[in-house]
Amino acid sequence: MPTAIITGASRGLGRALTSALATAGWTVVVDGRTLTAAPAEPGVIPVPGDVTDPDHRVALVEAALATGRLDLLVNNAGILGPSPQPPLADYPLATLRDVFEVNVVAPLALTQLALPALRKHDGAVVTITSDAAVEAYAGWGGYGAAKAAAEQASHVLAVEEPDLRVWWVDPGDLRTQMHAEAFPGEDISDRPLPETVTPAFLDLVTARPASGRVRL
Repeated sequence: MPTAIITGASRGLGRALTSALATAGWTVVVDGRTLTAAPAEPGVIPVPGDVTDPDHRVALVEAALATGRLDLLVNNAGILGPSPQPPLADYPLATLRDVFEVNVVAPLALTQLALPALRKHDGAVVTITSDAAVEAYAGWGGYGAAKAAAEQASHVLAVEEPDLRVWWVDPGDLRTQMHAEAFPGEDISDRPLPETVTPAFLDLVTARPASGRVRL
């Protein structure tokens, strides 16, 4: 039975991916700042906490290794930054550091801890990204810059770890709390639910195409 770690699994896309993998027979170690300690469903091992906390990252990997293996790391946890999104001319720099800490530094730190186990099992690393990483949208400079940095880190990791699969995955605009925060006061009910992209995600981790950028 393969084992995955998914960060930011208390809601939205992370929760949907967790359910999809657990239903497919995976053991899934999950975290989230608002996660409870009780398993949400069979096969799910909750480790509540903040991915920016070094001790918590160690606990996540240890929980996965306790199952006997680690096959997949999904760096899904992230923060948007201010809502509404400010222009770069007015972007608070302390907040920008927080956005980079959660979206870039913490995922890399967790990946570093997970790499030895992932190498043993021909594993894969998924980093959830956004079209804001590759398109210039007014007001999205902070979040977009962080996601661009996360994509480049993934690209370099793919070159440095040719025996692994490394994918930076853009799920598209989804009906999530974060997306609602990005457009305060707007109706986002026309966006698809996160569960709509889980079949494509399962196809990805099953088919294991070459490392690269993936649009679900």
